[in-house]
Amino acid sequence: MNAVVKNNTNRKLDMHEILTWMEEDGMVNADNAHMLRMLVVGNAFKDRHPLEIIADRHWTDEKTLRPLTLEGLTEWLAQRVGLPYFKIDPLKVDVTKVTEVMSYAYAQRFNVLAVKVEPHKITVATTQPFDREWENELSRMHNREFQLVVANPEEINRYLLEFYTVSKSVFGAKNDSKHGMGDLQNLESLMELGRSGKLDANDQHVVNIVDWLLQYAYDQRASDIHLEPRRDMSNVRFRIDGMMHEVYQIPTNVMAAVSSRIKILGRMDVAEKRRPQDGRMKTRSPDGQEIELRLSTMPTAFGEKLVMRIFDPEVLVRNFQELGFSAKDDEMWQSMIHQPNGIILVTGPTGSGKTTTLYSSLKQLAKPNVNVCTIEDPIELVEPSFNQMQVQKNIDLDFSSGVRTLLRQDPDIIMIGEIRDMETAEMAIQAALTGHLVLSTLHTNDAPSAITRLMDIGVPPYLIQSSVIGVMAQRLVRTLCPHCKQPTEVDDDAWNALVKPWKSKKPDTAQKPVGCLECRNTGYQGRMGIYEMFTFTKNTRKLITENCDVGALRQQVIKEGLMPMRLSGANKVAQGITTIEEVMRVSPPPLDS
Repeated sequence: MNAVVKNNTNRKLDMHEILTWMEEDGMVNADNAHMLRMLVVGNAFKDRHPLEIIADRHWTDEKTLRPLTLEGLTEWLAQRVGLPYFKIDPLKVDVTKVTEVMSYAYAQRFNVLAVKVEPHKITVATTQPFDREWENELSRMHNREFQLVVANPEEINRYLLEFYTVSKSVFGAKNDSKHGMGDLQNLESLMELGRSGKLDANDQHVVNIVDWLLQYAYDQRASDIHLEPRRDMSNVRFRIDGMMHEVYQIPTNVMAAVSSRIKILGRMDVAEKRRPQDGRMKTRSPDGQEIELRLSTMPTAFGEKLVMRIFDPEVLVRNFQELGFSAKDDEMWQSMIHQPNGIILVTGPTGSGKTTTLYSSLKQLAKPNVNVCTIEDPIELVEPSFNQMQVQKNIDLDFSSGVRTLLRQDPDIIMIGEIRDMETAEMAIQAALTGHLVLSTLHTNDAPSAITRLMDIGVPPYLIQSSVIGVMAQRLVRTLCPHCKQPTEVDDDAWNALVKPWKSKKPDTAQKPVGCLECRNTGYQGRMGIYEMFTFTKNTRKLITENCDVGALRQQVIKEGLMPMRLSGANKVAQGITTIEEVMRVSPPPLDS
């Protein structure tokens, strides 16, 4: 135990003592400190920690001139009492283990929270480093050393409630279903016939778990929630900035009830567990914003796997520069989408941001005097300014028949979710040739390959020449965390590998990922697009023949101004937005290399 803490046990820090320390450290002036001491005389603010009250004053540190935020004050306090500062990252806390250390009532009484449980040590977060009354009793119970750390009082209050609520709900649901019948669709389930009392999807414990799960995902900026059943304990994983993170483990029988609850909310067939299903649901974020989720189930050996994709409505109000477009990209894209008719293709693999680009473009184009219609599989995000239709294979409503229907609906702009076959391509071309602007996607590695892909489907070169306006390929790279990135020298070999076979001047410095509490030590926070695009010119049209050489086409469009995707990424490296490794990870190798 730290010497400062050891000599000051079993008492609480009060406002007077903290303000005295701050005056000694030159952080506040005497007048402000005196005024606040007078303000908290008696029982005023008795339920709040002194640091929270000080943070609410919005003072500036007299020495550094920086705002005195609650986070900064907590770090200062930890340093002042000689204890480690601890930022609570809920994704790295084993909720089941930490809530077994002490009861909720006990944790709340002393306002402490176990944050890490190891074989010989338990780490406990507190805001009162001198109050150790709780330690003796817990030491006798667990026979382990306790390490004390200082954490943000708001975070302790929040996670104290969250962790114990979800733990109680999982435990309650597990007990309710302890005598439940195994799921007979589970290929590895045990035959427990003759028992009764299956866990209900509307059980309050299950409702609480689902509410917590969604709230957790919004807080962590997750794009997808994966519920993955296993034999005994099932996994909950989030995809954050394109990477998967394990979040929690839930007993498999409880996971089945959680999946059923979500299927009810998504208006899916709860009884059907043998075939895949799709659904959607809408909920509200803590700040009242509507959030749309797309649901997809898949039967596995241990039950139904369920994935929820979260759509951020904020994306649609961002401008193209925020999505990652350079000024030149933006100018070229705007010139394409404002053409009266023709086809614009966006290419890239699943999860490369194609839908975001298309929706943002359509949102910009959807004026009261313009009729925007879409055919999608499935509808990614419900947008009031579009007329959206979903592919329904069970009634023979596919992309091609959907486009045929849309053409009778007097559209100005049509968005086709994906061109997958000759029939859909023919309908898209027909729409373009009859005076409509058509936007669609293809799965190709780069922009020029979209042309040969259309030809592989069976589209004649002369129809491509006369209908396609331009093509854009894109990928998403993780952006460096603004809180911890640091300047670094650019490695010659890495830079040359990135820009090969093109020439691009190496920047003097770039930024490197470091890792901090804000980005969970990944060094990255958020994502941004890198793009390559070209528009059709007289010279490019000449190259689109039966024996089209994609290499020659690529050289021609580069000559006419196309910036290859890796060079687009290299520019973002030079600007300190991302790293060489990240661009190399997501972008395809050049055909010329």
